Amino acid sequence: MNKVAKILAVDDNKSILDALHDILSFEGYEVVTLSDGNSIFEAIAQNKPDLILLDVMLDDLDGRDICHAIKFDKNTHDIPVILISASHTLDDVFADPGGPNDFVEKPFDIQYLLSKIDNHLNRAA
Repeated sequence: MNKVAKILAVDDNKSILDALHDILSFEGYEVVTLSDGNSIFEAIAQNKPDLILLDVMLDDLDGRDICHAIKFDKNTHDIPVILISASHTLDDVFADPGGPNDFVEKPFDIQYLLSKIDNHLNRAA
């Protein structure tokens, strides 16, 4: 029996989090949502996600900084991170080491996002 992939979605917009939760759950993923980045490492430790969807612009934190922390931590560096943003471009998020595995602009096309998720989860399997 195949393990159900777990996705941690981090966004400070409740509507986006709710939509991601509903869509990804419908697609068969186990989804954990987090509305800020302050407790992301606690959430990672508790939930052991297979992939992280991370907004760039959180209330008081920059998702790129959180991504770097994830990628430079020996316990979490292998988890694929897909950054999502309405205000940043691809060049803004891939500028240096510790960047995300992928990037999706908001508003995102659901099928496009699902294909990115599937790509990274299949690579990790």
